[in-house]
Amino acid sequence: MSDIEIRDDRARGRLEAYVDGDVVGHIVYLELGSPRRALVPVHTIVDPAHEGQGIAGSLARELYAIARREGVPVAPLCPYVTKWAERHRDEAPAATPELIQAAKRFATAHPERW
Repeated sequence: MSDIEIRDDRARGRLEAYVDGDVVGHIVYLELGSPRRALVPVHTIVDPAHEGQGIAGSLARELYAIARREGVPVAPLCPYVTKWAERHRDEAPAATPELIQAAKRFATAHPERW
């Protein structure tokens, strides 16, 4: 398999995975501003032809790396990212229940953003 390149399209709220110049997967995420800034992944998609190649895990890992560099938590609502974080606690610190609830309220109030 070719190398996976991850690009953050912050304006669109998408973290995209590229293989050989083609988008093969992405995480849709929101930026929560209150009660504190956080990244909120809501959906992960990988092209069926690329499933099982570590694309989704690479996306989740990079999302947490971005959050770490920016000094913000991740409040995962996406089932895949939630499971990935549970398996990688050393890379994915758990969000507080309050932050998860705030993320859920924000995502529900702004479905047009994802």
